[in-house]
Amino acid sequence: MTSSISQTQTTVKRCTMFFFFCCCCFCFVFLLYVEKQKGESLGVVIVESGWGSILPTVILASMLNSGPAARSGRLSVGDQIMSINDTSLVGLPLATCQGIIKGLKNQMKVKLSIVSCPPVTTVLIKRPDLKFQLGFSVQNGIICSLMRGGIAERGGVRVGHRIIEINGQSVVAMAHEKIVQTLSVSVGEINMKTMPAVMFRLLTGQETPIYI
Repeated sequence: MTSSISQTQTTVKRCTMFFFFCCCCFCFVFLLYVEKQKGESLGVVIVESGWGSILPTVILASMLNSGPAARSGRLSVGDQIMSINDTSLVGLPLATCQGIIKGLKNQMKVKLSIVSCPPVTTVLIKRPDLKFQLGFSVQNGIICSLMRGGIAERGGVRVGHRIIEINGQSVVAMAHEKIVQTLSVSVGEINMKTMPAVMFRLLTGQETPIYI
């Protein structure tokens, strides 16, 4: 006797339009239902969106290929999870969000509210002159602090993100001192691409995913 897992039937509804920018575009919230077997985990890794995010919630960082989330065909790495079964995740600590997801194991249908965004965040810092502080610190390519109300925060910089590019130039293999020097002399519009550091390590194989 062979058992089969039915493909997830997903209902998508556009509900609310949030007037904020995510990767230079307006984002929509949509609902979907993920069906799973009782006792089966959702098969995801989540990370924090990062301090400084306009919408502080968790981000989908990885999915188990054979897991319910991946089978749904509606979720992508980079998606922000707004709520699960009508319980808001916005503003909750990462550990609390992980606990909520782990608690879904015995459920056979999970309702998710999602903001679909690419895994890479586009940042635009407007620095008219060198006398203006960028307002953030970086260590080995990772943003580790952010000045409240500064030009970096207004431009979309997030604590805990790994800088991928600066003005179209990859800094993934760049030394820390060179990154600092590049940023310190940059004026005008400074374009950066970043992603959560944990997600970067998962995507580059530096960290083994633990699915929940």
